[in-house]
Amino acid sequence: MLCLAVAFLVAGPIGPGLPAWAAEPVCRRVSHEGQGYSVCTADLRRHAVRLFWKAADGDPYGGFRRLVPEAGPNLLAAMNAGMYDPALAPVGLYVESGRELKPVNTAGGEGNFHLKPNGIFFVEKGRAGVAETGAYLRRRPRPDFATQSGPMLVIGGRIHPKISQDGPSKKLRNGVGVRDPRTIVFAISDGPVSFGAFARLFRDALGCRDALYLDGSVSSLYAPELGRRDGLLPLGPLVAIMNRPDQAAVTRP
Repeated sequence: MLCLAVAFLVAGPIGPGLPAWAAEPVCRRVSHEGQGYSVCTADLRRHAVRLFWKAADGDPYGGFRRLVPEAGPNLLAAMNAGMYDPALAPVGLYVESGRELKPVNTAGGEGNFHLKPNGIFFVEKGRAGVAETGAYLRRRPRPDFATQSGPMLVIGGRIHPKISQDGPSKKLRNGVGVRDPRTIVFAISDGPVSFGAFARLFRDALGCRDALYLDGSVSSLYAPELGRRDGLLPLGPLVAIMNRPDQAAVTRP
């Protein structure tokens, strides 16, 4: 069962002359094809998107209970950020604060991660991308943050060729898409959905030409605006939307 916190972000007054996007909530509820989703959007003009795996003592955060107090008041939303092994370590590329802690994984195998093409979500110098793993390697970016997962959901506006219209596997799922280099969209289903339905959410409802599956079943969300602080199984890496310190006054008193 999801553990819900009764906490909400209280937005401060929006000052004169600030752009309209400054007043928009980060997280909202969306319905698509009869399914409910929670969607959180990061605008890199006012937000920072960061990855978290291990705390200062070297232990994985493992979930939101430890992350929330350590991340501090600028934390707006967070979710699990890709597949991980029993030790809560990423199974593919993982870059945090410019340091590559796990290399790109191009191996074959079973499971969703190896349903090629898989892909990489990355943030580099205030711009974001989602790229199929091969394309990422050809481009050779130097990201500040990056996480590899799979499969890709949407590639250049097309659904992953191995994803069926509405397959029999229905699970709680979460993923990330990029609407443009400054706009990142994270989504988690409110109930079990197929890969096809989840991919169409990103392409048709959220306007993402490229989107990446992060995980299923254990998918979890911290979103005080929606009253959510999920407490499912211990999690591996986490991705967070945070107020940039220079923008914090826009949305907080």
